[in-house]
Amino acid sequence: MDNMVLYQVADRVATITINRPEKRNALNPQLISELTEALIDASEDDLVKVIILKANGDAFSAGADLEYLQQLQNNTFEENVADSNKLKKLFTTIYYLPKVVIAQVEGHAIAGGCGLANVCDIVFATPESKFGYTEVKIGFVPAIVSCFLVRKVSETVAKEILLTGKSFSAQQALEYKLINFVTNSSEINLKVKEFALSLCNESSGNSLSITKQLITQTTNPSLEKSLETAVQINARVRESDDFKKGIASFLNKEKINW
Repeated sequence: MDNMVLYQVADRVATITINRPEKRNALNPQLISELTEALIDASEDDLVKVIILKANGDAFSAGADLEYLQQLQNNTFEENVADSNKLKKLFTTIYYLPKVVIAQVEGHAIAGGCGLANVCDIVFATPESKFGYTEVKIGFVPAIVSCFLVRKVSETVAKEILLTGKSFSAQQALEYKLINFVTNSSEINLKVKEFALSLCNESSGNSLSITKQLITQTTNPSLEKSLETAVQINARVRESDDFKKGIASFLNKEKINW
């Protein structure tokens, strides 16, 4: 089985690449596990000072693998809690990682994929990139990802994004303050690498780590409690009739009549 995550290090920068392009880099258990492990490896690698997270193919990530979610409908509540906790671990690993994580978004970053990008410390995107938390459109909820979103944008913007499930452009994401930079696709590799190297060459690694810790631990004291609630909600919604209807209709390419 091919690796779903690629890992390389050069010039004190680890590049972690999501490598499931045939499925638009949708998140399934293997990918979530490999990605979490790669991030932890980079965290513990003395040769690494900054991390770049990117993806192969024409999408950054389409979010949760819906075929896998359909299979989970036979799980018990406890099994779905355990599964949801794996996704929570991936997001908290990035959020609390003692090294700066830069997302390089090319193509769509949708639902869990949008959350994956936005939990990173710095986000670059191309003008063609699309973002969105589309869960409500298929009978699901943006449970875990919402815990991080509401800490980046105002409640007004969070409600608009999460309740409408609309997709929006990179420029709109920039205006929402979800991302930091919009960069042409021909230049994004260079610009992200230059930014990463500037952190490596101009900033103390210890200071970067402690500053990130300062922000994450002093501004979000209730995050862990929110995430615990989100995991429970995530698992409970998987048992709902709307979730089963939405996933089945989407996979069968049928119009969903809500």
